[in-house]
Amino acid sequence: MTSRHGKSRRMKTLHQPPTDPAFVQDPYPFYAKARDAGALHYWQDYDMVAAFRKSAVHMLLRDRRFGREIPAEMAAPGPAHLAPFLAVEAHSLLDAEPPRHTRLRKLVMRAFTSRAIAALEADIAQLCHDLIDAFPDQPFDLLQAYCTQVPIVTICRLLGVPEEMAPQLLDWSHRMVAMYQAGRTEETEHSAAEASAAFSDYLRSYIDQRRSDPQDDLITRLIAAEEAGDSLTTDELIGTCILLLNAGHEATVHALGNGVKTMLEQGWDPAWLTEDGIDQLVEEILRYDPPLHMFTRYAYEEAEVFGHTFQRGDQVALLLGAANRDPAVLDDPEVFNPSRPAKTNTSFGGGLHFCVGAPLARLEMRIALPILFQRCPDLRLAEKPEYSDSYHFHGLTRLMVSR
Repeated sequence: MTSRHGKSRRMKTLHQPPTDPAFVQDPYPFYAKARDAGALHYWQDYDMVAAFRKSAVHMLLRDRRFGREIPAEMAAPGPAHLAPFLAVEAHSLLDAEPPRHTRLRKLVMRAFTSRAIAALEADIAQLCHDLIDAFPDQPFDLLQAYCTQVPIVTICRLLGVPEEMAPQLLDWSHRMVAMYQAGRTEETEHSAAEASAAFSDYLRSYIDQRRSDPQDDLITRLIAAEEAGDSLTTDELIGTCILLLNAGHEATVHALGNGVKTMLEQGWDPAWLTEDGIDQLVEEILRYDPPLHMFTRYAYEEAEVFGHTFQRGDQVALLLGAANRDPAVLDDPEVFNPSRPAKTNTSFGGGLHFCVGAPLARLEMRIALPILFQRCPDLRLAEKPEYSDSYHFHGLTRLMVSR
């Protein structure tokens, strides 16, 4: 295949609409066929080359010839109606490359410390118990009653914003995150822009408040973070807070939801939830059915990768969900087995852009799963769970359970 996406001697073209109902419910057979046929293929529906094998995804996550930031000559002003959304994106750590990324990440990590995350442990445990105390007796949606509440309330507490704002923050977040989903429309764009403007206005006011009334929270620490006399601008603070909230709850909600679904379908073992077993359970959940399935990169120079030559500006899709089930690096990868020795999975990315919130997400899962199953040992599915049409995210619409 030879195209504007570079050249390759062995490139196959794949056809798979990401909104196809069968794919939405189970994308793994498509991944398996693609992996069997090679490391890289042209995914026509996305109009870009995609990496399916662990070797290719692992390499591309770390290859500095590729990055998240659009090449300067390709950057163009977006449509006027998207201006508020694009303004937030412009100051996001997620889409920055060095030296800007180095500066932003260093400042963020000075505030988002392992000590600050570890200090949340008792609060998260108490929150889990409080949520379970409020479970109804009749069948209910665990996704809303527990899996969503644990991360959103935790990130509110970490940032220092009022917990009663959680429903509003969720609404803004969902509308913004919809921009990354297949099937995006102009209506999606207008909704995301409105949410971005409202979210930014709220945080700007709240940051001003914290400047004059500092507290023991992440926003105060972000305001105070300095590196060689440099600090975050207000726009960077807003972009960072929105990224931490959007990414900090979206992934954990669906990691918890997908994990509980899988455990209930498989028949969970109490040994998985012991102090010795919980870390392996968390890693297996993240590997087996991760909440994010695709991440993209731009090529910054001509680069040959697995027999394909990328040109500057070409995009490549990294299929995290496919890499996690590669039989070349894992025995029986289609089997959910929390007793297997934990290996590095790609669910939080890798390299320069490895997710800054990964330690918090893992902590929430390590606490929330044992408490849930200890308190509700008879938990069972009340109806067949369905995944939402939100690719390249992969999470449930709801998780109806009885106890």
